[in-house]
Amino acid sequence: QVHLVESGGGSVQAGGSLKLSCVASGKYYDSTYCMAWFRQAPGEKERERVANITGDATTNYADSVKDRFTISRDNTLNTLYLQMDNLKPEDTGMYYCAADRCVYLRSKSFGFSGGGWGQGTQVTVSS
Repeated sequence: QVHLVESGGGSVQAGGSLKLSCVASGKYYDSTYCMAWFRQAPGEKERERVANITGDATTNYADSVKDRFTISRDNTLNTLYLQMDNLKPEDTGMYYCAADRCVYLRSKSFGFSGGGWGQGTQVTVSS
C-alpha cells in the first residue's frame, strides 16, 4: 500500500484559487504510478475523477475543470499537486488523491490494487 496525505484545502470565494498537495510515501510507491485527484460533492456517493497524470506527466481533465485546474507532480518530492483557479461553488467537495498502476485508472480498483488513497481535504467555494 501507498500512504498519501493531502493538504491545501480551505474556504474561498468564487473566482478564487487554491493549490492542493499530496505527498506519497511507503515502500510500494512507484514514481511510474498514475496519480489522480478525485472529488466527492456534498450528498454524493460517487467520487468524480477531476484530473490524472501519468509518471511521464501526461495529463487528463474532466470537462468540468478543464482550463481552470492544473495537475502536476514532482517525482523528486513524491508530491502531486492540483492548482485550482477560477473556482466555482460547484467545485465544493472533499478532494482525494489516489495512486496506482495506470492500467487500473478507469476501474473501481484504482487505488486498491497496490496503490492507495488519501484521507481527503475539504474545499468550500462560496458564491
